[in-house]
Amino acid sequence: MGKTPTRYLEIHPWKISENGYHPAQSQVSESLFSIANEYAGIRGFPEEGTTDRSLIGTYFNGLYVDAPEQAESGYRGITKKVHYMINAVNWVKTGIIVDGEPVRLAAERISDFRRELDFRTGELCRSYTWKSSAGTLLVFTFHRFLSMTDPQAAYQRLTVQALAKAASVRIDPALDFSIVHWGKYNFWNIATAAATDDQTATIGSLPNGQRLFSGYRLQTSAPVKRLPFRENQVIGDELTFDLPVGGVMTIDKLVTNLVDKNGTGDINTLWERGLTALVSQPSYDAGLAENSRYYRRLWDEIDIRIDGDEKDQQGIRFCLFQLAQTYHGYDPANNIGAKGLTGEAYSGHAFWDTETYCLPFYLFSDPQAARNLLLFRYATLPMAKERAKELDLRGACYPIATLNGHESCALWQHASLQPQPSTAIAFAIDHYVRNTGDEDFLTRYGLEMLIEISRYLLSRGDYNPDGTKFGFFGVMGPDEFQMMVNHNAYTNYMGMATFDTTLKALTHVKKTDPDGYRAILAKTGLKPGEIKAFREAMEKTFLPYDPKTRLFEQHQGYFGLPHVDIKKIPERDFPLYAHWSYDRIYRNDMIKQPDVLMFLFLYNSRFSLAVKRANYEFYEPRCIHESSLSPSIHSVLAAELDKDAEAAKFFEFATRMDLDDFNRNASEGLHLTSIAAAWVNIVYGFGGLRSDGGVLRLAPKLPPAWKGYSFHLAYRHARLHIEVTSGETRITADRDLDEPLVIEREKVWLKAGTTVFTR
Repeated sequence: MGKTPTRYLEIHPWKISENGYHPAQSQVSESLFSIANEYAGIRGFPEEGTTDRSLIGTYFNGLYVDAPEQAESGYRGITKKVHYMINAVNWVKTGIIVDGEPVRLAAERISDFRRELDFRTGELCRSYTWKSSAGTLLVFTFHRFLSMTDPQAAYQRLTVQALAKAASVRIDPALDFSIVHWGKYNFWNIATAAATDDQTATIGSLPNGQRLFSGYRLQTSAPVKRLPFRENQVIGDELTFDLPVGGVMTIDKLVTNLVDKNGTGDINTLWERGLTALVSQPSYDAGLAENSRYYRRLWDEIDIRIDGDEKDQQGIRFCLFQLAQTYHGYDPANNIGAKGLTGEAYSGHAFWDTETYCLPFYLFSDPQAARNLLLFRYATLPMAKERAKELDLRGACYPIATLNGHESCALWQHASLQPQPSTAIAFAIDHYVRNTGDEDFLTRYGLEMLIEISRYLLSRGDYNPDGTKFGFFGVMGPDEFQMMVNHNAYTNYMGMATFDTTLKALTHVKKTDPDGYRAILAKTGLKPGEIKAFREAMEKTFLPYDPKTRLFEQHQGYFGLPHVDIKKIPERDFPLYAHWSYDRIYRNDMIKQPDVLMFLFLYNSRFSLAVKRANYEFYEPRCIHESSLSPSIHSVLAAELDKDAEAAKFFEFATRMDLDDFNRNASEGLHLTSIAAAWVNIVYGFGGLRSDGGVLRLAPKLPPAWKGYSFHLAYRHARLHIEVTSGETRITADRDLDEPLVIEREKVWLKAGTTVFTR
């Protein structure tokens, strides 16, 4: 792969820790030490400020603005109006002055630096000893966390201790709406702000009418002098006190952040709601205790234990922790941005990754959260239909990048040429219903989406001149290093599978719920001729496959492209998008991420081992893994093909993508969908889970470097705990299963309790 890890964090199974300050990695650390609770997220930037590189970032799910500058285009179908997640109030802002000297995080002024993020509590802790110009020594300790049970509640704690000399200290806790987004713009206007004896609060408003209430109250371990202040978009307090030698002061800042996404409510009502929530917010210690209870329950349901490799153990728990923080189904109006709530790259947008990489984790850990992810797509179906019309098409074309359902990618080669989001949603609907038995979702929401997606695919695709072959022309597949190609194998296969899924869903609902079926026909206006057209397109879909070599050609003409030896690309050229021109990238056979291998993974049970092997061995040496989504799929297939060393190599890459900054871009934020893929890597790769067929299958194997591992699955209202050792697989179910499973090639009906399978 030509990529090496950057390691400076301690290895620990339940936390990430930085012992000693690493200024060269300052922004990477800010990403890694991010915390979130789906409602809100905040990067691990220092609240007191720093002399090193820093990206101050606080984000709220669903808060966005439209780009202020967008080139007009006379071409129909080119996205003219894009939107992006907005950097919001800095609710941890804390000015510190000691004996008249400002305190900043600076390597030359501090010692004994330590930073930890505990996966069992969600609490971030940072501490160091600071030395003033006059030789005064103080120990500063900063704590923060976001409540997982009361998502509007946020907590901050600062402890100051004087060591060798007494000190006069001033602490300025504040709420700051003056953050400049992308170093250029600030969109916030202060609608109202006020400070009383025990509360400080403000409301910021955006040009689209959205609002954010932010307020706090303080609790101190000893009396302090307090003087409220306001400077433009900042409101806060000046707290002054004297510390004797050995003296300690603790200041707790209890924060309430309340989002008005619609911007249609009365601002006075928002103000009163915010103040009421602020008054009732529990103390720091009580809130942390509740968070600890939440995570204790959560880890009982989602933990993956690895025996024999602490580095892998830390890696997968970091991934699980970030998944739980980023999304847990709190609000079906939310989705999962490619960077979650940890940075501004990708503008906070959700991509097709949600349905292909993220949804499996939620499907088999929290099915209600999986349902809510799909409900986001149903709620934005009108926007998808609008987008199809912009492209002179019928049905629903789901956006390649979005926060609110509208297409927000201004790069036409992605926004107009990639049907992946629509086919991924169709796959996810079938995947969800198949593995949960949620017939209500299929009838009320899923079937309508399937019909509209199939309409889009039918109008986006076309037949060859003699009408014998259907396919997609002028498209870009998942690879993204090839554009305007014809008969991309992934696109054609997924289109064919979508028609098949839609036809089967129509037949099933017609049989099981005739009234619901008639209602769907009336709502969508679906006619028998369209159903016939879906079937004909499915049956005539062209797949560029050679039965002799068992190879799918990625697209027509791919086999004739100039070859690039990716092993000879120097590491300094990564990421390629930053060092190679688009034109240079597009004119060879190098692959960004799995394309053919991707549909072999999604529809794994349909293909023989020989077909998977032939295509893996052909395409793997051509894949540069420029996308963080790439390694996990390769690892899953390598494990299935008994390429254990390759599977392990890709697993480490996928699971520690950000922890070890393999792609040299973790400073921009975490790769949340890659993090979800790490779960897929273990459960589908080493655990051998296959969920695309008629029966759920498990075929666990033990990686050579591990002594054992275990994971959890939620399936058909039951919870399964799977433990794998060198000689056996133990599956513990909390209830009898009504559906059979295939385990180690044996069809079984699991009963409550533990069943042992020997290998």
